[in-house]
Amino acid sequence: MTYFTSKHIAAITISAAFYGVLSAYIAPIFWNATHLPFFCDTLGVFAFILVLWWVRKFGAVTMTSIIATIITLTLNPSATQFFGFTAAGIVFDILTKLVGYKNSLDKRVLSTITLLFVSFVSTTTTGVIIGSLFMNSTFLTALFGGIAFFAMLHATGGVAGAIVGIVLTKTLSARIDLQKM
Repeated sequence: MTYFTSKHIAAITISAAFYGVLSAYIAPIFWNATHLPFFCDTLGVFAFILVLWWVRKFGAVTMTSIIATIITLTLNPSATQFFGFTAAGIVFDILTKLVGYKNSLDKRVLSTITLLFVSFVSTTTTGVIIGSLFMNSTFLTALFGGIAFFAMLHATGGVAGAIVGIVLTKTLSARIDLQKM
C-alpha cells in the first residue's frame, strides 16, 4: 500500500506550484518595493495549511516546501534564501505531527491556536536562517535593527498566512459538511 495516494500527490504539487511560482515572481516585487520580508511567509504558511488540511499525513508539508524550493530556484536561481522557507516547511510538518492532525485541524479553538503557534515558530525559524546565512549583517542592522527583529517580521508574515489558511480551510470544511447533508 502506498503512503501518498495520487490525490495526495496532486494536492502537494498544486500547493507547491502555487507557492513556488508566486515566490519566484511576485515576492521579489514585494521585497523590492517595501524591503519587508513577510510576503513569502504568508504564501508559504497558506500553502502549508492548505496541503496539511488536504492530505493530513506527515511529510506532505515537507514535500510541498521542497518542491516549492525547486520551482523557485528553477525560475529564480539567485533566490537561495528560499532554503530558509524549506526549513520552515520541515519545522511546520514536524510540529503539526507532534501536536496531532486532529488538534491542528479539527478542533475549532485549539486548531486555530495550534496553527497560529506552529506558523509563528516555523517562520521565525525562516527569519533566523535567512538573516544569519543569506543577509548582509550591516544591511540587517541598519534597516531592521538585527536578526531578531527581522525574524519577527517573518513571523508576522507567517501569522498572516495562518489566518488566511485557517479561514480558507474552515470555509472549505463547512462547505464539504453542507454537501454531505
